[in-house]
Amino acid sequence: MDSDRKYRQNGYMDSDRESKGPRDDRPKPQGPRPPIDVTGPRLPRLVQHVAASRCFNCSTALPADFDFAGTCPKCNAELHCCKQCSHFEPSTRFQCLKPIPVRIAMKDKANECSLFAPRVTVAREGTNNGPPPPSPPTMNSPAPRNLDDARSAFDRLFKKP
Repeated sequence: MDSDRKYRQNGYMDSDRESKGPRDDRPKPQGPRPPIDVTGPRLPRLVQHVAASRCFNCSTALPADFDFAGTCPKCNAELHCCKQCSHFEPSTRFQCLKPIPVRIAMKDKANECSLFAPRVTVAREGTNNGPPPPSPPTMNSPAPRNLDDARSAFDRLFKKP
């Protein structure tokens, strides 16, 4: 009856378990553990971060010296508005983080708010500005065009001199 006991937690009938000895049947491997990734460590892929203002309507990146009193060059949306401001927060009173005296009704239309600060977002740059990855070594033979060319190129690669 003791051998088919259901509970094996520490503390439950420990005196009975110690008398039977350790339960580990398999031998422990000797030496260092093999690495999990057998291909070796991978280098981190460094991605450039770009801080830029974007249009609230079409997400077009705006230059750093852009005049926000005008409109978006792509969609003609007015940019000196609440939705383009860094203080705009829909969940707060009057939907602004700054103490404004009166609510501005149209958040996507131009206004004369003196607390306006353009929203700047940080995004990853899609292109890699680093050096190009090294190309694999090539032989003086042209690229294979069919299965027989690929097979012959493989055989030439491992041919003994």
